[in-house]
Amino acid sequence: MPHMFLNGGGMRGGSLHHLLAGAPLVAETRTAPHYLLYSVGDRYPALQPCSPDAGLGAAIVGEVYDLSLDLLRDDLLPAEPPELELGVIELADGSSALGMILRRACPALDHLTDITAYGGWRAYLSRHRSLGRRACRSDPSAGDEDHALRLEAKATERDGRDPSGVHVQLA
Repeated sequence: MPHMFLNGGGMRGGSLHHLLAGAPLVAETRTAPHYLLYSVGDRYPALQPCSPDAGLGAAIVGEVYDLSLDLLRDDLLPAEPPELELGVIELADGSSALGMILRRACPALDHLTDITAYGGWRAYLSRHRSLGRRACRSDPSAGDEDHALRLEAKATERDGRDPSGVHVQLA
């Protein structure tokens, strides 16, 4: 049976985990360090492979499951958002697994935010919720804008980009 790398709602405790129908967890692992990770409107993560020579990617946290092709075809893939497609992911140990990646011919997405610096979806959500709660306590109207500014500052610090480069539109 194929191994599937999951880094969002399919992971343990996630909103799609029940779709795995008891499929065995093979490993808690990371990708090889040449992937970008985006938040798509804070609804789900999207992996995007990048050239290992580009120096932009990171190792992204996830879980590998042993899935039947029937379960993949009938349950998991239909639940995935249209912006994602099935691809092959390189894992930290050099092995390969199936995984969901940002669709190559993805329409422009204004709500795509680079969260690579967090190293994983759960870390991003945890920090996002923490920052949102603090911002809401001090100023209820500042939460989202305050969070966006923190993300932009973190991305700028990470790779020297202009903060306007944090929000990416794909053609």
